[in-house]
Amino acid sequence: MKDELTSTLIAPNRACVSADDTQCDDVSSVLHQTLDFTKHPCFSKEAHGKFGRVHLPVAPRCNLQCNFCNRKFDCMNESRPGVTSSILPVTQVLPYLDEVMAKVPNLSVVGIAGPGDPFANPDETMATLRAVREKYPEMILCLATNGLGIGPYVEEIAALKVSHVTFTVNAVDPEIGAKIYAWIRDGRRPLRGIEAAKLLLERQLDGIRRLKALGVVVKINSILMPGINDTHIPEVARVVKELGADLMNVMAFLPVKGAAFEELAPPDSMMMARARLQSGQHLPQMSHCARCRADAVGLINEGLNEENMERLNRFARADVLGGRSRPYVAVASEEGALVNQHLGEAARVLIYKKDESTASGFKFHEVRKTPEPGSGEHRWRDLGALLHDCRAFLVSAAGPSPKRVLEESGVEVLEMEGMIEEGLAAVFSDQPIPKALQRRFTACGSGCKGTGTGCG
Repeated sequence: MKDELTSTLIAPNRACVSADDTQCDDVSSVLHQTLDFTKHPCFSKEAHGKFGRVHLPVAPRCNLQCNFCNRKFDCMNESRPGVTSSILPVTQVLPYLDEVMAKVPNLSVVGIAGPGDPFANPDETMATLRAVREKYPEMILCLATNGLGIGPYVEEIAALKVSHVTFTVNAVDPEIGAKIYAWIRDGRRPLRGIEAAKLLLERQLDGIRRLKALGVVVKINSILMPGINDTHIPEVARVVKELGADLMNVMAFLPVKGAAFEELAPPDSMMMARARLQSGQHLPQMSHCARCRADAVGLINEGLNEENMERLNRFARADVLGGRSRPYVAVASEEGALVNQHLGEAARVLIYKKDESTASGFKFHEVRKTPEPGSGEHRWRDLGALLHDCRAFLVSAAGPSPKRVLEESGVEVLEMEGMIEEGLAAVFSDQPIPKALQRRFTACGSGCKGTGTGCG
């Protein structure tokens, strides 16, 4: 006998709002007849320890800032959403996935869960889904999103048989939402406070309603934050249930260093149990979530191992990114021998290119002057444009903002200490920076916060 959760997913609640209800039934039927939902390890307890998933980290940008979140890209041992070892270029999705499928057994799901939001990166997200669906028609496709930007893509998502979409909905009261979100960005329009929370909620509820009309399984993630939304979670469950949501995952808030809620205490077991019990009166509750990374590979309970990390990093450093050749590597150095400058203090960068005719396999190409300090994030975007033909940038240290912007531009920022030639040898041979050269300390004072105003 199938458990309650699996039964729910095979016959999900529907909230079809189309004038042609038969058409909605047809779409839903196609999804359910062609994909075996019982093989989804996140949604089926039966599949939890049998089938694995691979997350493709193709979406680095995010369109909102949660007060509980501080996204990082480079910590292998950190297991939480928003974390990845590298950003995977869309051009490398299928080569990477082909190798993963050959090396990792029992993969049944391909998902996109950031490390930003899939629909703050819609071109990359949709191109990835199209490519994967065409080559691997039997795979279950899923997405995890905040819902702000999903609206224009709902119909194509269903057409591509993306069968499972997770929305993170932390509040259905804009006043509570305003406490949770620092800002949202709707296109080029930044919003804060109640106005931001209202728009986000409107987009989330509309996305849920429309996806359910097309037969897509919708799960709700809600992060329980004591004193913020702990008593509000059952109301979230009630509202999304009315729209047809299938399942809810109430997640305990975990303090993250550097986030606005860094000092907020996590909920205790009694608070979590109460919220889940009360929310369970409206929606079935998930109890086996592992808070997967944006680059997760394998079974749910398996952490990111070094082999998987190095595989992703190798494809992320591929010579062709976004259809453009990137033959160069940039270096921040004072004298041209050591990697010894912070990204923010480098007034110039040294550019090297691969050259098989030399003993080292590379040679110096030119010097480029970096943008002047003082323009904030625009400085890093200008720097990304300056390094448009560089696959990597070797620096002694870098703040989170320039790293994020440069990686969005296709430039991998690598922190190291040591000889330039040793770092270049690793990059040009598609190998990670040797552990002996990797930067041991990340705290370097106020000058490395990545504000764009310069170091020191």
